[in-house]
Amino acid sequence: MKRLLVFLVLVSLLAACTSPTTGPNVESEIILTTTTSTENSGLLTSILGDFTEKTGIEAKVVAVGTGKALQMGMDGEADVLLVHAKESEEAFVADGHGLERFDVMYNDFIIIGPESDPANLKDIEADALRAFEAITESKSKFISRGDDSGTHKQELSMWNRLNIVPGGDFYISAGRGMGEVITMADELEAYTITDRATFLSMADKVESKILLEEDPLLFNQYGVIAVNPEKNVRINSEGANSFVEWILSDSTQELIREFGVDTFGQSLFIPNAR
Repeated sequence: MKRLLVFLVLVSLLAACTSPTTGPNVESEIILTTTTSTENSGLLTSILGDFTEKTGIEAKVVAVGTGKALQMGMDGEADVLLVHAKESEEAFVADGHGLERFDVMYNDFIIIGPESDPANLKDIEADALRAFEAITESKSKFISRGDDSGTHKQELSMWNRLNIVPGGDFYISAGRGMGEVITMADELEAYTITDRATFLSMADKVESKILLEEDPLLFNQYGVIAVNPEKNVRINSEGANSFVEWILSDSTQELIREFGVDTFGQSLFIPNAR
């Protein structure tokens, strides 16, 4: 009897050593590469549980600037993208890196700064270009994301429209995410451009104020793109398509619409999938 027990133990140990290592089913996970604003604002934390509940798929979030997110898609290091630089997104799809781009939601960019407002932006009504000129003329400190994110691209488009090359001691290129840049601008009593959602999620932690808003040039559209599965054999195309269908669905669009209302009295993102 003892010999039999020893034999069974040896067999079980051998089986454990030779059987494939168990781990998460790759088909039950997707890599969602997205902009920092969707994470910093708390949106993804609020809604991704619904995705997992409905599909059985866990979304592993990589929050970076939009430029980096698009590059990860090009390199086949992501399954699906949720980003906000429409022109770059359309080029991404046109170049064969993504399958199709869909509008998901929007909010807007705002310019924030110290209450002292040395560039007098509060006297400029809904004119972002004039605000950027005033910051330059007054040589007030300005913190740039400097990271090729959607926000950084928006900022650069403003300087380009004005034919201004920003520089000098007043201009600080941080190479940081939105939350870190808001904190830096607050500490240095500087101006910066930010998406409204991230700022509102941090407004009780900083003294910076919204000093310019509601210029149509500051419209901020978000889009979703499933990465072309030909980029990498490991891409979970089925999971990516499930995510796209889910985030465009009426029920998820309603979750997006409701996000922030209880806390801030307004939606931080306005759904507009079609």
